[in-house]
Amino acid sequence: MNSQEFMQLISNWKGVLCLSILFFVWGAGATPLSIALAKTFRILDMPGGRKKHSGIIPRGGGLVCWTGYLFLSFILLKIYPEMVPIATGATAVFLVGYIDDMRELSALMKLVVHLLASGLVVWFLPICMSLKILFLLWIAGGTSAYNLVDGINGLALSLFMLSCIFGAIMIKITIFFPLAAIAFGIFLWNYPTAKTFLGDGGSTLLGFVCMSHVAFGIYPFLENKDILVNLLSLFMIGGMPFLDTLWSAARRVALRRSPFSPDRGHLHFILLDKGLKMGQTLFLLLLLHGCMVVLGYKLLVGKS
Repeated sequence: MNSQEFMQLISNWKGVLCLSILFFVWGAGATPLSIALAKTFRILDMPGGRKKHSGIIPRGGGLVCWTGYLFLSFILLKIYPEMVPIATGATAVFLVGYIDDMRELSALMKLVVHLLASGLVVWFLPICMSLKILFLLWIAGGTSAYNLVDGINGLALSLFMLSCIFGAIMIKITIFFPLAAIAFGIFLWNYPTAKTFLGDGGSTLLGFVCMSHVAFGIYPFLENKDILVNLLSLFMIGGMPFLDTLWSAARRVALRRSPFSPDRGHLHFILLDKGLKMGQTLFLLLLLHGCMVVLGYKLLVGKS
């Protein structure tokens, strides 16, 4: 099969379905192996403090996300050449997060890596410098936001899946379907009872991959638009992780605390502390996320 024939295969729904099934099997099948590796190398999440889970949970989901994405990049490289800088940046983001899961790294070091990885991606976007800077901050912000919102079982993975589905529908990028399939395979091991967590490596990887692919899909729509429209559109497309990060930081500043200080002020913790069950909290936050993402795309793409 030559590259043209393979491109035709992937561009039709049967090819996309087959690829999605393959990567769902990868996500669901490789996760038990990653759990075993996490236990062997003591990459574990301990209960206590803000963390209300019982027992010690291995942080194995991120490894499956990363290896699955590299595998997908290898398959689709000729169709999506932007996967070279995205996969390179994603590797840096994942590895610094994975190391952080084993021994805590400074927030500054992680931020620098996120900015460098985001800079590599935006370097390949054929846009003006001001939009490059905007996308750099957006991708790096989304990378951190997905990490901050990863506080209850299934939340980061389900937000990522929903963003992928809407991205595939609204901007016609079919790679989002196998990406969502990987996440769904891992989701089965993370919700409702978590047998594994994503860890910092996995949650930041989800944010980085999602924002990077969306950036390559929407950058033509940002040109020749008002800066306020672009800012609002990007914030809305970022969805619930962006809203939660802004809310948490603003609330802490209002309380005269550092915006980076950890607490139970995130939206998911607030809903749980109000007495909602985990499933109800997940549903409400997904509903909020879906509405924000759709409105963001409508605002940006609908006016082009």
